Amino acid sequence: MDERRNRKRVYVMFYSRIRDRRTGELVGHLVDLTPAGALVVSETSKDAGVTLPLQMELPDDVSSRQFLTFDAQVAWCRPDVDPSFYDMGLSLQDVAPEDLAVIRKFIDAYGFREH
Repeated sequence: MDERRNRKRVYVMFYSRIRDRRTGELVGHLVDLTPAGALVVSETSKDAGVTLPLQMELPDDVSSRQFLTFDAQVAWCRPDVDPSFYDMGLSLQDVAPEDLAVIRKFIDAYGFREH
């Protein structure tokens, strides 16, 4: 598989819920995050190319806001190691500079550090 990621993945220690911001439906849980994209584990498959209106739960120490809202395009979706789930690669779309700052703060606070 061709690897097109420009930034190194940062696996996170805060298992944030990702919801459809229009319906409130749970889309999945955050596994890793960069300012450009995310990996989400989901119980449902999504088609590549679909743009989703999402919101991500934020811990209190990252932002005074409860959620970060953004649109994300499904880059790919495939079965997880556990066949009950799907791994979904998302490309974040048109993220505002203040939201990028929140994403970076989230990564600094909850990203796994390499030794």
